[in-house]
Amino acid sequence: MRIGVPRETAAGERRVALVPDLAGKLVGTGFEVLVERGAGEAASFPDAAYEEAGARLVEDWAEAEAVVKVQKPTEQEASRLREGQVLIGFLQPLTDREGIDRLAQRGVIAFAMESIPRITRAQPMDALSSQATVSGYKATLLAAERLPKFFPMLMTAAGTVAPAKVLVLGAGVAGLQAVATARRLGAVVTGFDVRPVVREQIESLGANWLDLGVVGEETEGGYAQELSEEQQRQQQQELESRLPEFDVVITTALIPGRPAPRLIPASAVRAMRPGSVVVDLAAEAGGNCELTEPGEEIVREGVTIVGFTNLPSSMPFHASQLYARNVVALLHHLAPEGELALDWDDEITAGACVTREQEVPA
Repeated sequence: MRIGVPRETAAGERRVALVPDLAGKLVGTGFEVLVERGAGEAASFPDAAYEEAGARLVEDWAEAEAVVKVQKPTEQEASRLREGQVLIGFLQPLTDREGIDRLAQRGVIAFAMESIPRITRAQPMDALSSQATVSGYKATLLAAERLPKFFPMLMTAAGTVAPAKVLVLGAGVAGLQAVATARRLGAVVTGFDVRPVVREQIESLGANWLDLGVVGEETEGGYAQELSEEQQRQQQQELESRLPEFDVVITTALIPGRPAPRLIPASAVRAMRPGSVVVDLAAEAGGNCELTEPGEEIVREGVTIVGFTNLPSSMPFHASQLYARNVVALLHHLAPEGELALDWDDEITAGACVTREQEVPA
């Protein structure tokens, strides 16, 4: 089975779907890997590294039986795909219906990485979690860089400097990584989530638990269930009274394919101390903060609000390594002996597939 690795063309995307060492492992297990020239350069993986690993450098990846990408294909890239060809990537099936229909019309068998079922045996393929790890780490660094204070407590000849106080809203993978990173940097960290079940995880990382009196349930996929309007109002009111205690707020509440829940109203930002920082990891879905501008860094009421999107692309080396491991795990699942063997009765195969050959309109 030939695996094609295109160079990503989406604006600002620096990741690559397959890194050299994993390409070499695929070659060693019966796959042939075709890498478009320059595909890994932005992530610090030169063409020579792919060649040394046994991959073949090409100008045209379309001859492959399976194509692995990070971002969804552009209209031009989709036009190069053919019937029966397998496509793997972040395909945005819940928000880009036009793109999914385009793939279906071409007869592509498409697997969306964000649709991988959240079950135990699919954990090695869970790209949402692997990339959220990168986002949580980078969000903390962005906050530390912008905060006009030290994160750790410092004892100097000029006196003692108190540590920064960091609040992390949401204790999914990104939130827990943000908690852990802020703790490593020496801040006093507090975590909040509407799911009381994650309190132990937050406290196990050495952080405090913020009790706002708002409790929600957890969905089968591990996400927080949407709160009622009354619960949302209570949450916002409680946060507004507590946010002035913190120097940094990192928000991570996001469910794929849905608008981000509004956690921080503009009035809460106004209540924060000048110089405070908000890093909104849900910016791509509208933001957890009312004032967030997706893709931008702004200052409102003396508070810096960072709404950058696609943070994993800002750390492309390790983000690509982690993502490539997810992709390879899925490839081995779909083609265990180096040949495609799709079992539609399998929960992972059926759950991740967003277009099939038989669904092509007549």
